[in-house]
Amino acid sequence: RNEVFPFFADAGNLEKLTPEFLNFRILTPLPIEMRQGARIDYKIRLRGIPIRWRTNISVWQPNERFVDEQIRGPYRQWHHEHIFEDQGDQTLMTDIVHYRVWFGTILHPLMVEKDLQRIFGYRQNKIVELFS
Repeated sequence: RNEVFPFFADAGNLEKLTPEFLNFRILTPLPIEMRQGARIDYKIRLRGIPIRWRTNISVWQPNERFVDEQIRGPYRQWHHEHIFEDQGDQTLMTDIVHYRVWFGTILHPLMVEKDLQRIFGYRQNKIVELFS
């Protein structure tokens, strides 16, 4: 955890974990002091539409977990918890995401679910690549 958590504590590394098709950029000047109450502004391009996104770090427990929650962005609700646990000499990093989308019964099965699977699949592969 002493190696993995600091990587996630550096908001500048978010771009490394985000697929190119999102054209993800951090707008908040770097470096960002990660702590409870920190706010981070991003921009993405989703299906050709530019979107600004602001998150708040609502929980910050170094080397254990943190939570980012959307203040403004594409979702009705976004709550993303990152948990770090020892697994022998390795670290298990778990993402737990609770979200709601606008027009969910229509948009979720058509686009959002597939997009999130693609994004988090990329993220998982990139994490394994970076830390193997």
